Formats: sequence, C-alpha cells, structure tokens
Amino acid sequence: MMEKQTITIYDVAREANVSMATVSRVVNGNPNVKPVTRKKVLDVIDRLDYRPNAVARGLASKKTTTVGVIIPDVSNMFFASLARGIDDVATMYKYNIILANSDGDSIKEVNVLNNLLAKQVDGIIFMGHRITDEIRGEFSRSKTPVVLAGSIDPDEQVGSVNIDYTSATHDAVATLANNDNKKIAFISGALIDPINGQNRLNGYKSALKDSGIEYNEGLIFEAPYSFKNGLDLVDRVLNSGATAAYVTDDELAIGLLDGLIDRGITVPDEFEIITSNNSLLTDVSRPRLSSVSQPLYDLGAVSMRLLTKMMNKEEIEQKTITLPYSIITKGSSK
Repeated sequence: MMEKQTITIYDVAREANVSMATVSRVVNGNPNVKPVTRKKVLDVIDRLDYRPNAVARGLASKKTTTVGVIIPDVSNMFFASLARGIDDVATMYKYNIILANSDGDSIKEVNVLNNLLAKQVDGIIFMGHRITDEIRGEFSRSKTPVVLAGSIDPDEQVGSVNIDYTSATHDAVATLANNDNKKIAFISGALIDPINGQNRLNGYKSALKDSGIEYNEGLIFEAPYSFKNGLDLVDRVLNSGATAAYVTDDELAIGLLDGLIDRGITVPDEFEIITSNNSLLTDVSRPRLSSVSQPLYDLGAVSMRLLTKMMNKEEIEQKTITLPYSIITKGSSK
C-alpha cells in the first residue's frame, strides 16, 4: 500500500475508476454525484486514508475556508466562552479555526495577525483589549474581513459584537449605591482599553452622579486580569475606605473576594462585589459572585456569523452589533 503522505486525488480517482473532478465533487459535498458513485469514492478515500490538501484547495478556489481567531488569554474563561461560540458557528458553516494567543501584547498582536494573514485566512476575529493604531493599520492594509468580539472600535470602522458596557456598569454601580454604599471601588483592567477607560468608567461616573455620590479618583484601581492581582489589591481597596466594588473581570473579582475572606471580612454584609462576565467562576466561588450577565457564547457565535456574511459578501444590515445584558444578584451583593 502507498505511504499516507503520497496519497493524492489522482490516486483516489484511479482506484475508484472515476475522474478527478468526480472525487473533488464528493470531497466538497457537491450533490451532483450519483449515490452509488459517491459510495465507491468514499470507500476508496477511507481505504487509502486520503486527506484533501487544504492549501491546494485554497489555491484553486482562492479560499482556504479558514478563519484566524486572535485571543489575548486562552485560559481566561471570558475569552474561552467566546471562542466556543465562534468555533460552533464556524463548524456549522464549514470553516476551520486557527486560534492564536496574543497575551494582550500590542507588538505580539501585530505579529500574530501577520502570521495568520500569511496563512491566507479568509477572515479574522480579533479579541484584543484595545485597537492600537498599529493593529488598525494592519487591518486597513489587509483586504481580509475583520470582526471584533468583546472588543470595541471607538471609530466603528471594523465590525464588532459587544454589550452596552456603559449601561451595564451604570446598572451594576447603581445597584451597589442603592444598597447604601457611599464609597464604591472601580477595579479594572488597563484604563487605556476604551471598554474600561471610556465605556465602563463613564457608566461608573454617571451612576455615582445619579446617586448623589462624588467621584473620587482614589477609588479607581487598575490591575491585569488575574486571581493573584485581585488578592494583591485587597489592602489598597480596604485602605481607600471602600465598602463595595465593581470589578471588570471575574478572575480579578475572585482574587478580591478570597483576600477579603482571608482578612475576616464577610461578603456581602461588610463588603459587596459585582463583577462583569458571569462566567463559570462566579458560580464556583463561595459566596457566589453577583455579576453583569453577558451572553458570552452568543458574543462569539454572532461574531462568527457576521464574519461569514462579510467573507461571502452578503448584505449586512449593521456591523456594530449590541447584545442584551442583565444584572444577576447572587451571594456577593445584597
């Protein structure tokens, strides 16, 4: 028997005694093949263990049916949930996914994007914390369609799928203010990220204003998204006099929660927390974390569907899509 790596469409055609065009039609799911012929070709493909060459198919069709997904941190449940939604819709539309981790590093993001474009991907889904001028320049130079998932483009030049982060933050902070908290900490990832520094911070400020609470810069805390950074913030947050916190990442929120409990502070009686993503982490903590509820899976799924429309040049009603959210009160707020 021939070695696996030498099996070509020509070998399958010869063994099945059909044309290469017929084998191609079977492989690509074309219905214009007689059932008996299809079975014969599939039997030969199975026996020879033939695997179609995606690169060769891409050269012929000018499409690779591959989508590049750039993700800041694949281990973060927020991005992992989005990626699941992306992958399921990609499978439905017969696209393959190349997942690339950027570590939220602006230089690495550009390198990762160029590596994916070099692989001739048909589209890109970008999950970055912000759109730098460099990455925007790469998007503009490339003719490849791009959709942002869980990331915003303040200029709305690129397609994107998000929730209304301003309103969601306003509602979360207003909930804490209504529970008689006068000092509410805003614990966030980098404020240079427009979701945090513009949308969420504006929602925080407007909720304070509506509740007659003066804005205090000493209650604003920036930290990278990780459990350890949440733990490390606890003393600073307590020293600020805060009795409640709105946190922009679930892992950060759990670090804060554990640090408070370690210091003998009861949550929510002495300190309240509302977090942002309602990922699985919010239900495995004790007490369970109250949260803005984002449709994480749907953010990914809708992003991929929008990208398929762009790649196939279908008509698009709107390329800036806002999905609904809610505030879910669990055990960390009253």
